[in-house]
Amino acid sequence: MSEKKLEAYYGLPHEVKFCAKCVMSNQRPASAVEFKHTIDSKKVTMQFDENGICDACRTAEIKDNINWGMREEELIKLLDKHRKNDGSYDCLVPGSGGKDSAYQAHILKYKYGMNPLTCTWPPILYTDYGLKNWRNWLDSGFDNLSFYRNGKVMKLLTKLSIENLLHPFQTFILGQKNLAPKIAAAQGINLIFYGENEAEYGNPIADNMTSLRDKSYYSFEHLDEIFLGGVSVPELIDKYDVRLSDIMAFLPPKAEELERANIEVHYLGYYLKWTPQEVYYYAVENTGFKARPFRTQGTYSKYSGIDDKIDDLHFYTTFIKFGIGRTTYDASQEIRNRHLTREEGIALVNRFDGEFPDRYFDEVMQYIGMKPEDFHALCDKFRSPHLWGKDEDGKWKLRHNVAGKGLDDIK
Repeated sequence: MSEKKLEAYYGLPHEVKFCAKCVMSNQRPASAVEFKHTIDSKKVTMQFDENGICDACRTAEIKDNINWGMREEELIKLLDKHRKNDGSYDCLVPGSGGKDSAYQAHILKYKYGMNPLTCTWPPILYTDYGLKNWRNWLDSGFDNLSFYRNGKVMKLLTKLSIENLLHPFQTFILGQKNLAPKIAAAQGINLIFYGENEAEYGNPIADNMTSLRDKSYYSFEHLDEIFLGGVSVPELIDKYDVRLSDIMAFLPPKAEELERANIEVHYLGYYLKWTPQEVYYYAVENTGFKARPFRTQGTYSKYSGIDDKIDDLHFYTTFIKFGIGRTTYDASQEIRNRHLTREEGIALVNRFDGEFPDRYFDEVMQYIGMKPEDFHALCDKFRSPHLWGKDEDGKWKLRHNVAGKGLDDIK
């Protein structure tokens, strides 16, 4: 059977290609998928140039030629524009106490003299060490507003996200995205800082500022266009006995709120050269951040994305849907930062990508009220035929992998 005749789910490219510099494939979806009720052929995937180099690697090359001294001068001008001397907050840093948010808040306050307020949309299921890192972050010198959303609704939406999208974090990400502008507007703060520019990962956001007036923020006026867990807001209300007030925390602010607030969103990684390993070292030294006490399942690292017990399962689902596991993400980033060779990255992908995260799995299933066997059945349902096949023993195997040893690579 020709590969082109195999159905490709989610609008993914039929032909699987791997970047010539890192280990990422062209199956990687842009982050816009996080905010849609489904994935379709209109959505953007990782793009490769004529030399087989992915967008993210090209962005990394551009970073090497940036005059970071001039970028820092731009940052200082921006901060001076928003700086307040009356004791009130002059910028907002969203985060859960991971290395990135810890770095952002600390360097803005203690190097550049800003007065940041931090805010937290808590993880679905905090890990013990993640909660300690959050507390250590705040104890290093920060005020914080932590919003604990409706627990019953969070469980429902997480389960629906898995059942309908195989995306455990879909509604969590929506709530996290929409919390910051609401808090900024309520507190009279005009400047929000995130960490890395999304172009670092091949997403189509390349400048330093995001307008809050795009549709993803003020589509509140069109509730029938908003889907949570793959279900429209009207259907959630009618079918699942959910009130509009129950899901307000997940929805974007109203357009008039944003017009009055005049909020700017910036990426600190645009102004300061962002290297994840250096950010980690800074957070350890200055905010008491500690890595996971064991290797993260599905990858080789211990310090990235460790605050939520569902995080590991999320990356397993990306492996199922796109053939891209957590090791592929981590190794690609470290190759771009010249901390790994491509050959080393390939070896790590072969060893760890797709490892099943059983450490917290039963707890997660119990939390959302799903039988483990039902989750595994969903995984099989969401495997795209152009990515997956069964070997002679009847076991699922990727048709193509970065080492050229996939089911169809060796035929």
